[in-house]
Amino acid sequence: MLQEWSKLLAPAVQDRITLLLNHVMSREPIVTTRLAPHVGKSVRLHLAGWPRLLPAAPDLRLRITPAGLLERLNDGESPEQEPDLDIQLEASNPAAAAFGLLSGERPDVRVQGDAQLAGEINWLIDNLRWDIEDDLAAITGPAVAHQLGRVARAAAQGMAMLARQAGRFMPDGPGRA
Repeated sequence: MLQEWSKLLAPAVQDRITLLLNHVMSREPIVTTRLAPHVGKSVRLHLAGWPRLLPAAPDLRLRITPAGLLERLNDGESPEQEPDLDIQLEASNPAAAAFGLLSGERPDVRVQGDAQLAGEINWLIDNLRWDIEDDLAAITGPAVAHQLGRVARAAAQGMAMLARQAGRFMPDGPGRA
């Protein structure tokens, strides 16, 4: 039953991830310029080492739009076509990876495919950050947003450390050979 729910929820979750990526990318005008030569190219994000105890995480397939943003490709859209860029994100400890991303750590990534597009994606990974405080400031005001941001960063760093420690005790975790 959990697998059925996962299949129903996965597209909605992927749509929200795509919206978040587009929100972050739209804040930086240079992104459009850098991605302009790659309009129409596709990218596949695969979570490598995903724990078997969790429902399978489907690949996220994206295409670069003329606006320099991303659109999610549905399962039925050009499945026979290989992506221009294949990105494998290490996800053997999903909690540590998620909290690491929130605390600003660079994810462990393997990339295959179009070298120029890979260079641009690498630049995005290195240079784009979600300014959560700025988004919160529009709702709560700058002082409250700054305090919430400080608390959230500290919590994310603590949770990332806790998740990494817990991952060492998992049978398939990164700490085991």
